[in-house]
Amino acid sequence: MMIDPLKYSKDSALATVPTVQADSYLTLHYRLSDEDGNEFVSTFDLSPATLQMGSGQLAETLENCLIGLPAQQRRIFQLDSSDAFGEYNPQLVERIARNALPANIELKENSLIEFGAPDGGAGFAGFLRELSDTTALFDFNHPLAGKPIRFEVEIIGIM
Repeated sequence: MMIDPLKYSKDSALATVPTVQADSYLTLHYRLSDEDGNEFVSTFDLSPATLQMGSGQLAETLENCLIGLPAQQRRIFQLDSSDAFGEYNPQLVERIARNALPANIELKENSLIEFGAPDGGAGFAGFLRELSDTTALFDFNHPLAGKPIRFEVEIIGIM
């Protein structure tokens, strides 16, 4: 059997390899660390993660790094703070009167506190930095805001 070179080429064979798309369902390992190698999160020593692209399970800036990668690909991305989780914004640090906080929230310093949105929509979280008898100091910045990030990823499967 003869293969017609106009219908088959190395490029067309490669085009059939699935790559990550904006709506792909993925199985992957990933690691977030700073420039000095201090790890913030990693799945490499655990079971791989599964996620639906575009669902908010992974930050959009990190998802953008994955677009176009084929399965079985391992890559490392160096992201400036503005390209990772944004710059640190001091205006997102707020002192709130304790009596203005919901009574059902357990307040502990150095913990992440989840808040429901007033309209019942998506909630938000704040890091409780200080707690006094009358106020609580919350930081609503992402914990990695203002930091350059090393994002290592290994795409295991694309569905």
